[in-house]
Amino acid sequence: MAAAAEEVEVAGRTVRLSNPDKPYYPARGFTKRDVFAYYLSVEDGIMRALRDRPTTLERWPQGVFEGAKLSTRQDNRGDAFYQKRVPKTAPDWLARVEISFPSGRKADELCPVDLAHVAWAAQQGTIVFHAWPVRKSDVDRPDELRIDLDPQPGTDFANAAEAAGEVRAILDELGTTGWPKTSGGRGIHVYLRIQPRWTFVEVRRAVIAFGREVERRRPDLVTTAWWKELRGQRVFIDYNQMARDRTIACAYSLRANQRATVSTPVTWDELSQCEPDDFDLRTVPARLAQRGDAHAGIDDDPWD
Repeated sequence: MAAAAEEVEVAGRTVRLSNPDKPYYPARGFTKRDVFAYYLSVEDGIMRALRDRPTTLERWPQGVFEGAKLSTRQDNRGDAFYQKRVPKTAPDWLARVEISFPSGRKADELCPVDLAHVAWAAQQGTIVFHAWPVRKSDVDRPDELRIDLDPQPGTDFANAAEAAGEVRAILDELGTTGWPKTSGGRGIHVYLRIQPRWTFVEVRRAVIAFGREVERRRPDLVTTAWWKELRGQRVFIDYNQMARDRTIACAYSLRANQRATVSTPVTWDELSQCEPDDFDLRTVPARLAQRGDAHAGIDDDPWD
């Protein structure tokens, strides 16, 4: 018999948790309750990443089982799908913000203002939270510049960490601070807070220029070649992750893999010593409680 639904108080709201014992990561034995509890336990970090940002939900209502397929079709057919619009059945208290896509279509997307929004999404089967690099105050101008270091076949996390060291060196020369995190897979993301003064097109061009400088210094290690057959065994700086409507799993988001890894903020010194599997649903809450958020200072001094 399925466990009865539970009601949980979160940020002054009552959030219903149905089917709490449903397997969500069967390979690890984690249930829907475990996922829900995980997101409640990382409040400080996840809210720093999501607060006031339009957020696309990657929903896995049947759990992350082997062979499950993520649909990119608009009809949401498949074992998992992206939810860009808040459903009409959602509670009235959910904060929303209107965003527009390159196609010209518009949508009212979830815009978390407190942990109850994250809890509601987890109840809906959300595993991955994809935050836009903008705030609700100006959805057309990013306040977050993202550098995505994506290892290509024949390279791995250690190569991405080496490339991240080159990124850091250039940022030091520019007099600004980058904030690294694991992707939850083999890659590394480096975020910079910027003043919301530029369009998506302008910020994307800045990432292209930055990536080409990293490539110029380390052509043996880094590439900005768009065509896969030209990249070789190098780390690709995926500048298109700064295009409008392209999002990255936010800090402290779980990832939809069999290991239940987490996209985790780390210090620069940790990058050469850690592995993506070090950070998962079980280990990250304790890490955050003991050490605090490695991105705690990210909002202190936006770069202009």
